[in-house]
Amino acid sequence: MGIIAWIILGLVAGFIGSKIVNKSGEGFFLDIILGVVGAMVGGWLFSHFGAHGVTGLNIYSLVVAVVGSIVVLVVYHVIRRVL
Repeated sequence: MGIIAWIILGLVAGFIGSKIVNKSGEGFFLDIILGVVGAMVGGWLFSHFGAHGVTGLNIYSLVVAVVGSIVVLVVYHVIRRVL
């Protein structure tokens, strides 16, 4: 996947993940960053449990990225709350 596809997938996954976790976005750039990191974390988690990771711009990859984004956002909020 190219960098533009990662950014698009990250933006969408970060936005959806932010709406699920805290009902408001973290901001445009932070949503992209957390979404791209979430896509990578989701890909790692899914491949660790025997499923496919992010495979391109499709619905399955979006679900993987959103799951990873939710995990990253929950960890982000826990760390932010502690500090």
